[in-house]
Order: sequence, then C-alpha cells, then structure tokens
Amino acid sequence: MRWLLLMLVLLAGCDHPGAAHSHKQQMYVFGTLVEVLIWTDDEVAASEAMTQLNAQFQQQHQQWHPWEPGVLHEFNQQLASGEPVAIPDAISPLLKRAIELSIASDGLFDPTLGRLVKLWGFSDNLVNASQPPDATALARFIEHAPRIKELEIKNGLAQSHNPLLYLDFGGFAKGYAVDRAIERLRKLGFENAIVNAGGDLRAIGSKGEWPWRIGIRNPRGEGLIASLQISGDESVFTSGDYERFYDYQGRRYHHIIDPRSGYPTDGFSSVTILHSDAATADAAATALMVAGPKQWREVAKKMGLNHVMVITPQGEISMTPTMVERIRFEVSPAPLVKVVEW
Repeated sequence: MRWLLLMLVLLAGCDHPGAAHSHKQQMYVFGTLVEVLIWTDDEVAASEAMTQLNAQFQQQHQQWHPWEPGVLHEFNQQLASGEPVAIPDAISPLLKRAIELSIASDGLFDPTLGRLVKLWGFSDNLVNASQPPDATALARFIEHAPRIKELEIKNGLAQSHNPLLYLDFGGFAKGYAVDRAIERLRKLGFENAIVNAGGDLRAIGSKGEWPWRIGIRNPRGEGLIASLQISGDESVFTSGDYERFYDYQGRRYHHIIDPRSGYPTDGFSSVTILHSDAATADAAATALMVAGPKQWREVAKKMGLNHVMVITPQGEISMTPTMVERIRFEVSPAPLVKVVEW
C-alpha cells in the first residue's frame, strides 16, 4: 500500500440535526483506504453520491490495475507484441494525461517502468521483496529501459518496439481518480467535500464556517510535523520514502524509483505539493522525489508548481515562498526552514 504522509484533520465543530453536517464513508480501493466526506444537509443525496463514487472507484481499480486481469493489463500484453494496438476508451484519458505529465517532468515521472517497479518488489501497492534485485539483472534492464517517447500514439493506436515497456499508472492514478470523483460530486450539486485517497486528497468548499485543515505527518517521527488550511479547491499530495520500503544491510530501499539509475531515490524523505489539480500534484510529488535537492526547483517550475515543501532524510526543510505562507508547524520548537528563491 502506498501509505502517504498526509492525514486529514477536521476542525472541531458541532453537527446539528437538520443543519448541514458531514457525511462520511470509507472504501477500500487502489490498495488503500479512500474516504469521502460531504458537507450537506441532504443525507439521502449524500448517500446516493457515496454509492456512485464507490462504483466508480471499483471500476477504475479493475480497469487500471497493471497486473490483475483487466483493461490495462490486457493492453500491456498487446503492446509487448510490437504491433499497433487500439487504445481502450477506459484508459485513453488516463494515458493522455500521464504522457503530458511525464513530458512536463522531463521524464522523472515515468509511467512506462512497471517492470522495473515489479523487479524491486513494489508492484500492486505491496512490498514483495526483502532485498534489492540482482545487480546484473538491474543493469541489464537499465541498459534497455523504456521511456515515454518510445510509446508512439497515432490515430487512436499505440505502439512500442521496446518489449520492456509496461504501463503502470500507480504514480498518479489515485490523483486522477480523486479529480474524477470531485468532478462527479460537483455534477451532483455538492460544493463542500473532501476525497481522501490514503492521505492524498482534494478538498472543495469548506466545512460550514470553517476551512478544512490538513495535517502533514512527520516522515521521521511520530504525529504531525505541520498542517495547513484549505478552502475553495485545492489538492495536497505527498510522496515519501517511508510509504513502502524495506531495510537491507543498513539501507532503506523504497518504492519511488529513479528512472535514470534504476535505484530508489535518496535525496528527500518527503515532498509535499499543494495544487489545484490532484493528478498534477500526485505526479509532481513523485517527480520531485526523483529530481532531488539539485533539480527539484527546476522541475517544479516547469510543471507549474508554486506551493512545495521538501524534507531531506536529515530533517532539513525547504519551501517555496508561497508554501511558507500556508504552513503551520505542529512541533515545538518549530524547525528551521530554508525559503528558496522563486
């Protein structure tokens, strides 16, 4: 399970019969717990919305799973033949968005590396290994590693001549699903809600008179390191090296793989993104983990990000100026923060 840094912290408030209050439902999908919270006085409509969202999530999970029988799995099998393959409607918008985000990140977010992720034992939101893969096998893979540019798209058809290319949208599928869930809630007339997928979320509106408050977990300690308030329409996504990992011979190996080296990233323990679009925030958090301390600002600017917080394994925190304005630290004493030029 890709268990992320963020935990939802709702501001205190009293619900009164007949008045707008929170309606909450939890669903297990995408290998994690998804929680939907709607602030409304229409309990019947909220219940029906939850039913629709649950059905939508379950369908997406089945269609988008890279390794279980389904649309994406079958598409991957067909791509391996090297022949042109019709892109199924169920994944066409997802694939288009993934390509856009991969290009925007200079390939640091790369959805073509499903086989590499599985080689490390991190497929299906699980940890299926206790030690790194064989170095020779890994070097052989990296020598011929696929890239998004090797996936040719034309007239509704996809083709790749690299048999190692295997699409896995795990780096942003939850964000994309959260966006579609918020879109459905708005079509149903709801303007105050949160869709929280394992800690990554998008919030619209507010909780009555109060904004939503989101907590950011300490990547190397207990509890929260910080929180921020959201009102209007914003997404908060975090990638970290503690979500899925194993320790081997004194070193941590986690699920965020650098497509350039084939090894897990090691520059940051976590990256938190605040953005209007959940899919962008999800992919960007992964891309900045890969970019590391030397490149993250360049990649963030190219992806159109303004609100970013990064934390190194040594506990050093850097933020963009606009993120500093939003963050409230929940630890004492508050850590020192480097505000980067933007």
